[in-house]
Amino acid sequence: MNTEIQHKTATTLTQAKRLIVKVGSSLLMQGKDGSLNTAWMATLGEDLAAARARGQDVILVSSGAIALGQGCLGLSDAPLSLEQSQAAAAAGQISLAHAWQEALSPQGMTIAQILLTLEDTEQRRRYLNARSTLNALLDLGAVPVINENDTVATQEIRYGDNDRLAARVTSMVSGDCLVLLSDIDGLYSDADRIGDAKAHIAEIPDITQDVLAMAGENAGHFGSGGMKTKLEAARIATDAGASMILASGREAHPICNILDGKGKSTLFGAKASPRTARKDWIAASLQLGGYVHIDLGAVNALQDGKSLLPIGIKSISGDFERGDCVAILGPDGVEIARGLVEHSSETGLKIMGKQTTEIVNELSYDGRTEMVHRDNLVMTQNRGGEDDA
Repeated sequence: MNTEIQHKTATTLTQAKRLIVKVGSSLLMQGKDGSLNTAWMATLGEDLAAARARGQDVILVSSGAIALGQGCLGLSDAPLSLEQSQAAAAAGQISLAHAWQEALSPQGMTIAQILLTLEDTEQRRRYLNARSTLNALLDLGAVPVINENDTVATQEIRYGDNDRLAARVTSMVSGDCLVLLSDIDGLYSDADRIGDAKAHIAEIPDITQDVLAMAGENAGHFGSGGMKTKLEAARIATDAGASMILASGREAHPICNILDGKGKSTLFGAKASPRTARKDWIAASLQLGGYVHIDLGAVNALQDGKSLLPIGIKSISGDFERGDCVAILGPDGVEIARGLVEHSSETGLKIMGKQTTEIVNELSYDGRTEMVHRDNLVMTQNRGGEDDA
C-alpha cells in the first residue's frame, strides 16, 4: 500500500473531531458457537480511549445482537424468520451492551446504549430528537453505542445492515470520519481477487458507477452487509462531508493498526467538510416553512456566530413545525440567514421576545431555549424580503 496514502489515511483519522467506528458481527463472534471475542473488544476499547485522549468525540456502531441472541435462545444457524430475528435481537442486545461496558469501562469510558430504526433517521422530528440525544451524550463525555432496533424493525422498514446505519449516524452528528471495521481490508477492483495486493485500491476520491460495479455479494457467516452496502455507506458519509475508511478489524488494536500503517485499507474522500455540507443543505436544499423577523441585536448576535434566541424575535409568519427551514429577516425585511427551527410557529409565537427564564416557565420544562441553534443556521447573502421569496 502506498505510504503516502497510508499517511493521508492516518492523518484523516487523527484529525477527525468526531469519529464514528462501526464493528461488524464477523469481528465480534468467535467461530460459529456464538461467543464474543472479548479480548479483541478490549483492544478496541484501548484504541477508542486513545482517540478520546486526542480530544476526539467517539461513537461506536456495533452489530452482533441477533448473532448473540441465537446462541442465548438455542436457535439454529438456519435462516431466521422475522419473529425469530426480533426475539434473538431482544435477548442478544443485553449481552452485547454488557460486553461493551466491560470493554470500555476499564478505560474510564461510560457507554450509553441507543437503538435506532430507519424512521429515526428519516423522519424529521425523530431525527432531530435522536441527534439532540447523541450530541448531549457526547457533551457529557459518554460513548454512544448504537445498533439497529431489530426487535421492532420490520423487513419493510429497516436498514438490514449497520454499514448504512453508521453512515446515517455520521451524517446526523456531522461526523468527520467513519471507520468501517470488517473482515475485508478494503475495496478491490475485482470481487474475485480479494486479498490480491495488485487488485487492492487504497484510495477512492469519488464514488462513480465504475466503483459501484466493483461490489460483490460477500456478506460473512454472521454479517448482513457485503461490499455493496459498504459502498452505499461511503456515498452517504462522503456526501455528508465525512471521510470513510474501510479496514480490516481482524487483528487486535484495529484503529492503531490504521495509524501505524499496518495492513491495507481504503480511504474514501469527503466531498466537503461536515459543516460546509450541512450549511449548503440548509441554505439551498430546503423549502421555506416560514419567516422569522428579528431585531438589530439579534442580527449582530447571528453575525458573531451565536444562536437565535426568542428574545430577539419581533414577529413570526407562516405555519411551520420543529425542524422546518425558515428565512430569518432583519429589521429592514431583508433575509440574512436560514435555519432549522427548534420550535413550531405556534410555540414561537408564545416565546418570542422573552428571556430564557420566562421561556422555561412558559414551556413548563428546561429544554430547548434557542429558536434556531447555531449548528442549524447559515448566514445567507441578501435574497430579498418576504415578498420576493
